[in-house]
Amino acid sequence: MSKSSPRRPFGRNTATVTVIEAKVHRSSARNARLAFVLTAVIVGLLSAVVAASSIHPILAVFVGALIGVPTGGLAWVLVRIWPVIRLLWWWSTEIVLSVLLLTFWVQLANHTPTVVTLTVVALVVGVPAAIPAARRQAIAWTWCLIVRHRLRVCFAQFIIANQSGSLPLILWARPTPVGERVWVYLRPGLSMADLEGRLDKIAVTCHASTALVERASDGNAAYLRFDIKRREVLTAQVNSPLVDVINPDTPTADRPTPVIPTALDLPDVDAPTITLPAQPKKPATTANGSKPAASSATDAEDVSDWI
Repeated sequence: MSKSSPRRPFGRNTATVTVIEAKVHRSSARNARLAFVLTAVIVGLLSAVVAASSIHPILAVFVGALIGVPTGGLAWVLVRIWPVIRLLWWWSTEIVLSVLLLTFWVQLANHTPTVVTLTVVALVVGVPAAIPAARRQAIAWTWCLIVRHRLRVCFAQFIIANQSGSLPLILWARPTPVGERVWVYLRPGLSMADLEGRLDKIAVTCHASTALVERASDGNAAYLRFDIKRREVLTAQVNSPLVDVINPDTPTADRPTPVIPTALDLPDVDAPTITLPAQPKKPATTANGSKPAASSATDAEDVSDWI
């Protein structure tokens, strides 16, 4: 759904502001028709079956139609306005804060004089701005609101979700010591592996240093957690209270420099004398290189003459 103003004089056209993409608009219309038909048929048949037990079957059919058609119409309305509901969810925090601030201003202006009204507004705005801790918290939560919209820009511009153009549902964000943490619920057609290759672009879009993504649930792969990193806390300088405890007039003691050997200085150790066991005497061989057979008895016949 787009909204454009008519042509202005001098040949200039105003820009077109797109609230809901045309692809999403067509997809929601198709899904709304399917939801109407399915809901009307199923609810109508179930109602007719239940009513047939107490009234005539023909009248039960009319009763089922009277119940099924309005129920299907309700399903059509819910599916049709889902893109608008999702858009309101994206801006829900800003809408609630704006309503509360406007209500507070109107009630304060109607029940107090102008001087008191301006004084209260100055205190409400000036005190948090003057206190460093409150100012940092306000800035951190403001970045959380900004990051939710910047992630939506990432999904809409260069991360293709599915053919119908359904974007992931950005749930909540909270500040961390290094940046922001955002929980996202993916729609069908997108996985964490598709996002890991685009983390550098996500960091650029969110005006951050780096971006990380990991699963937020072991049992659901669609529930992810984005960590947007803006600063490095490990390299920051921290004021230590131990500095005030040490007396600056305390003389420093000279510590002896340890002697580090440049090489191994081992004492001389006599090498042990290794005595090898006596080797058995090899039997003599004959002229043709064969070993003589050992005689088992002295009276055995000498067979060397037969060889």
